[in-house]
Amino acid sequence: MTAQDSATRPNRIAVTTTAISQNGSRRSGTVMAALGVTAFSLTFPATAWGLEGIGPWSFVALRCVLSAVIAGGALLALRIPLPARRHWAGLAVVAAGVVVGFPLLTTLALQTSTTAHAAVVVGLLPLTTAVFSALRTGARPSRTFWTAALAGAAAVIAFTVQQSGGALSTADLYLFASLLICAAGYTEGGRLAREMPGWQVIGWALVGCLPLAVIGAAFALQHESFQLTGHSTAGLLYAAIGSQFLGLVVWYRGMAAIGVPKASQLQLAQPLLTLVWSVFLLGEHLTPAAPLTAAAVLVCIAVTQRARG
Repeated sequence: MTAQDSATRPNRIAVTTTAISQNGSRRSGTVMAALGVTAFSLTFPATAWGLEGIGPWSFVALRCVLSAVIAGGALLALRIPLPARRHWAGLAVVAAGVVVGFPLLTTLALQTSTTAHAAVVVGLLPLTTAVFSALRTGARPSRTFWTAALAGAAAVIAFTVQQSGGALSTADLYLFASLLICAAGYTEGGRLAREMPGWQVIGWALVGCLPLAVIGAAFALQHESFQLTGHSTAGLLYAAIGSQFLGLVVWYRGMAAIGVPKASQLQLAQPLLTLVWSVFLLGEHLTPAAPLTAAAVLVCIAVTQRARG
């Protein structure tokens, strides 16, 4: 071995170690994002259960209160300092998008829409999030990425149109509005998760909404029905803990590791998972188009995850 080989060997080892570490981080990030998608896929069935005994405004307010108390307790127990002032605007966007806006609009939609129909409409969220990410963070995914993403969105739209008979309802308008506001919250949360732990991003967003949620709950409970049954209790607890807090914790961590555009495309699987839950938990019936949509969407996920950003 020459002196030059001896000198370059440590550099090669360092490069190899860095590459292994980066690959491990990407794999871990993909797993985290996938866990988030799985948690989110149960949100609509849980909401449908909750609406069996709780009014929509009360459900959303109580969901926020419960998750904010848990998040605030964790932040207080670990003595996490207040976020830097430069993060406040971003946290406000996260709060408006994923803590208040998306839960409220989708809950209102589910008063008249089935979970299966709502799931396929919200299947457009990955593409919407990718667009917001490109505009907000300057991300420039490849043409292959965009082609696959658009193909996945087209499959979701076709499924939606087939299910709705080509007519848009008030519930659809709520759902389309929820796409825009949630995509903004996801994008901003993914950006913040690169500078602070993902659980703190959603934690501070929830705590910031607590005063408004308490006031909203107090007002809504006076004007809406409230009955705690087995389904409504389970739905509320899952929406608050499993979806609103724990799901977003792993989701933002995954986005920070693999990037917002790629993480968002994993959500193409979310409506299909929700369809499965709607059958087993709610007794809804799938149409013959569901397996075809599932195959198309899974192919698109594989392509987007391999495409270079």
